[in-house]
Amino acid sequence: MNHNKSLKILHVNTLDQGGAGRAVYRLHKSLLDQSVDSQILVQSKSSDDPTVVSETSQIRKVFNKVRPHLDSIPVRFYKNKTKTLFSSSWLPFSNTVHKINEINPDIVHLHWVCNGMMRIEDIPKIKAPIVWTLHDNWAFTGGCHIAWECEKYKNNCGNCPRLGSDTANDLSRKTFKRKRKYFLKIKKIIIVGVSKWITNCSKSSALLKDKNHTCLPNPIDTDIYKPFDKEVARELWNLPIDKKLVIFGANDATNDPNKGFKELSEALPKLTNKNIELVVFGSSKPKKSKDFGFKTHYLGHLYDDASLVTLYSAADVMVVPSLQEAFGQTASESMACGTPVVAFGSTGLLDIVEHKNTGYLAKPYVTLDLARGIDWVLSANNYDELCQNARQKVLMELDGKIVAKKYIALYKGILNEY
Repeated sequence: MNHNKSLKILHVNTLDQGGAGRAVYRLHKSLLDQSVDSQILVQSKSSDDPTVVSETSQIRKVFNKVRPHLDSIPVRFYKNKTKTLFSSSWLPFSNTVHKINEINPDIVHLHWVCNGMMRIEDIPKIKAPIVWTLHDNWAFTGGCHIAWECEKYKNNCGNCPRLGSDTANDLSRKTFKRKRKYFLKIKKIIIVGVSKWITNCSKSSALLKDKNHTCLPNPIDTDIYKPFDKEVARELWNLPIDKKLVIFGANDATNDPNKGFKELSEALPKLTNKNIELVVFGSSKPKKSKDFGFKTHYLGHLYDDASLVTLYSAADVMVVPSLQEAFGQTASESMACGTPVVAFGSTGLLDIVEHKNTGYLAKPYVTLDLARGIDWVLSANNYDELCQNARQKVLMELDGKIVAKKYIALYKGILNEY
């Protein structure tokens, strides 16, 4: 008899694609494999999976398409804002909470719920106990998703550097106050950080420090993400057999300043190994593409696992030069395929990459050390061992079965408590 059958979990995430969307879907699939009754509720659905639900009414579907645009209106008044996302989640008339309560799950598992999916004021109206997994900083800030060096969320935000604001009572302070007021009304909630770093940020925040916290990683299906023959992979992608391949990729890889393409671009000319080519995915070739002194392949956006698995397997090293990662999903995907990772030794990547064991952790934001790390991995005497260690780390800590069981224990613990 399976005791998980009776567990009814509803994941809530704005999209069923993108970084958080992929993480949520992987957790959902891992829970289904453990016989949990799991569903995902999204604002805009792109898959044909019947376990992913969204609005059925045509009018609401159309309205949901424009909600992200409308929700961002207050931010547009800040002319000096940075490129990073900022959400004040003010837009009314969302049907999300009504839909959640209608589905009536045992646990509501919130993930990334911005872009107009629900107002801050709506969250306390959820009837079931809440688990909230943090995929970025938004839940505990005055609206920014990536805080970078700013720690104002520890007190009360205002003069927001992401908004380019020099006013104390700006949109970040107002959003912060709304969160403080309505988060107090949420009775049953546990906060899950996907890394030690983001868990500690949340624990030190004025908004969430009084809530219960735990730390659980994003899962990965190691039956799908596994090593694939390197030569065959290179043939599939039409990549050279006789070069060392350095791979870099993310959503909007070359445009999103947080993903570190600028830092990578500064590091590449400093490499001593010149027998290399660069492979970039998640971005098409920019109008003005840099010449690094060796060939660069721009592969555009990849959406399916098979493409990613063969690409990670084709590479000799994956570089994740992000300035901030709550987790570092591309690092875990690459390592699952047995490809070592070079990253800056900061934020969520510290949980995934082990220095000189599964890759190399460069001094934060020192591009010369990033170059050193790439060179080190490419010329390592124990390169095969690094590849095995990378795969082993994912199998032991990030495999879907392991993570799903930990989440099931968390859900059951909450239900026993309430």
